[in-house]
Amino acid sequence: MKLTLTEFLSLDGVSQGPGSPDEDTSDGFTQGGWLVPHIDDAFIQQTATWLGEADALLLGRRTYNSFARDWPKITDPEDPFTEKMNGLTKYVASRSLAKADWAPTTILSGDILASVAELKKQPGRDLQIHGSAQLGQSLLAAGLIDELRLVIAPVVVGNGRRLFPEGGAPAGLGLLRNETTPGGLAILVYETAGLPKYGTYEGA
Repeated sequence: MKLTLTEFLSLDGVSQGPGSPDEDTSDGFTQGGWLVPHIDDAFIQQTATWLGEADALLLGRRTYNSFARDWPKITDPEDPFTEKMNGLTKYVASRSLAKADWAPTTILSGDILASVAELKKQPGRDLQIHGSAQLGQSLLAAGLIDELRLVIAPVVVGNGRRLFPEGGAPAGLGLLRNETTPGGLAILVYETAGLPKYGTYEGA
């Protein structure tokens, strides 16, 4: 399977709490819900298309707990995400989670990197990470992520957890596709390309 990371980011790189003020208030975060004013039909269509390519989800503990709390409560048959989110096979990377009630879920503990590498060897389409920025950072540093799907909102949040924190592992990327939505969201799709390349500018 191809391992993809889908992440919603502010312009200053914050990934925490895009969907509502109470989505993730850890570490005293009070700026949640910054993505919502910019959601439009183009965004919904794109994210639904991505989710339709998933054969399984891979989530960190914090994101898993949030999703497991919220998604089973959404019962609207017209919602383009609900059936897939609730029905897909889910893997949660956690060394502390004792049980996972959002079926079907398997807890990955022990050597997470080795477990994910084994999952990638299975036949199928996408193994998708949604949110789970800290897990995404670790897997990107280990060279396990194949594709990044970033949706960047036109807002500077100012604080909160970031997908690419200071001191994170460097990574080279290749742009596969980019577009903007009427609501001002920038959609950027990258393939990973090993380490960054460097050079010296010597003039045109």
